[in-house]
Amino acid sequence: MTLLDTNITEFLDQLASNAPVPGGGSVAAVSGAMAAGLVSMVCSLTLGKKKYAHVEEAMRSLLEQSETLRQQLQQLAEADAEAFRRLSAAYKLPRETSADIAIRRDAIQSATRQATDVPLQTARAAASVLPLCRPAAEQGNSAAVSDVGVAALLAQAAVRSALFNVDINLHSIEDEIYVRQVRAQVADLTAGLDVETAEVLQIVNAALSE
Repeated sequence: MTLLDTNITEFLDQLASNAPVPGGGSVAAVSGAMAAGLVSMVCSLTLGKKKYAHVEEAMRSLLEQSETLRQQLQQLAEADAEAFRRLSAAYKLPRETSADIAIRRDAIQSATRQATDVPLQTARAAASVLPLCRPAAEQGNSAAVSDVGVAALLAQAAVRSALFNVDINLHSIEDEIYVRQVRAQVADLTAGLDVETAEVLQIVNAALSE
């Protein structure tokens, strides 16, 4: 059974157990998927309402984007668990001979790169949810504006949580060029992240105080 086949109780039970998966990477992806899901919900609560007829087209476009990201992040939750399983299997390879040691080393490096790439994709997808929050807060159903605030906070947390997994894996990767490239991508993903989140929350808080 995959993570996507479990219900919320089963997922949380697995998370709380001594099993190594699901872990932080999958939680980051699920958090991002929930953020996207909340944006989708706000769009759905806006569509078809006479009061918001003037933003109907914009909301449909926003909904399409948020649903694409939600599906992507759901798949990344499972991909993260699979990446960890592959890495764990690589560490268990035999190391009796010099050939064994070389094969094991290459397998570990390859699996570690995959275990880095997946949360990096998660961070990138979660970061893409944030720009959807602002129009959802500004144009979406005002009765659900608080949900946009939750979406923004979840998206921000998902990005930073996923990048913890990136960082810890980079320490084990020997390819220095790859490490530098990934660190540059991390810097790009986090630049302005907190400011963008704060701007959405400002809009949400302003709407709630009216």
